Amino acid sequence: MSLSVENQPDQSRYALLQDGEVIGVAEYDLRDDAIVFTHTEVDEAKREKGMASTLVQTALDDVRDHSDRRVVASCPYVRSWLSEHPDYAGLQKR
Repeated sequence: MSLSVENQPDQSRYALLQDGEVIGVAEYDLRDDAIVFTHTEVDEAKREKGMASTLVQTALDDVRDHSDRRVVASCPYVRSWLSEHPDYAGLQKR
C-alpha cells in the first residue's frame, strides 16, 4: 500500500491517495493572508489508524514550507490536531 498527499489547489483541498486513489481530503479556503481548513475526512471503508493525522500533518508542512499564509482551523479535526502538536502553533500566528 502506497500513501501520498498532494495539494490540489484547483479543488481547494489536500488529497490523501492510497495507490493513486483519493481516500481522504482536507478541504480549505484561501482568504487574504490565511488558509482556512474547513473539513477533513477519510473514507471509513479504507481508513487505518493515523491516516487523517498523516493528511493534516503533510498539509500543514506544505503550508509552512511553501507559503506565508497563517492557518485557521475551522475544521474540528484540524483544530484538535493542532492542540495536540504545539510545535505547529506558529502557523496560526503568522
